[in-house]
Amino acid sequence: MRMDRPAMDDFLASVERKAFRMAGFATRSEDEALDIVQDAMIRLVKNYSTKPEAEWQALFFQILQNCIRDWARKKKVRDRWNGLKDLWRGTEGDEDPIQTLADPKGKHPGEQVALKNSATALDSAMKALPLRQQQAFLLRAWEEMSVAETAHAMKCSEGSVKTHYSRAVHTLRNVLEDHWP
Repeated sequence: MRMDRPAMDDFLASVERKAFRMAGFATRSEDEALDIVQDAMIRLVKNYSTKPEAEWQALFFQILQNCIRDWARKKKVRDRWNGLKDLWRGTEGDEDPIQTLADPKGKHPGEQVALKNSATALDSAMKALPLRQQQAFLLRAWEEMSVAETAHAMKCSEGSVKTHYSRAVHTLRNVLEDHWP
């Protein structure tokens, strides 16, 4: 069976932003997240492009989860070895001034500030979640994967997925209640 290149390109384009955000939450570094997503995409194309298209999503997110876990293990070793944990987390880059300009046809500045504050709070809350809760939440809520698909991607039981997801939802509700009543 040959790979359908346009279909694979479309699939990768459809998951790249969400995958980047997932990896970004885990790594807290855009560069590390980009490397992880690229590695996951390469592995999917290289090893599974001949699989049926219906299987690509589950396979891709399983590969992504493996890449994130591999990165976390390597980071732990690097941090122990070098004793420089903060160095490997990366830093928030300067924002592009063009991106921060107000849109004259957009929301009122007060609404924009409230929305930005809520988004910042959500980012912080997501980053504070334990990795397994974070990934279960993202796969279930963002990717709308079933419990079984999420369990397969995370290589754990369905009960574990339900527990991680439930804990993540409860934590996010408590932390973000001031932003989203």
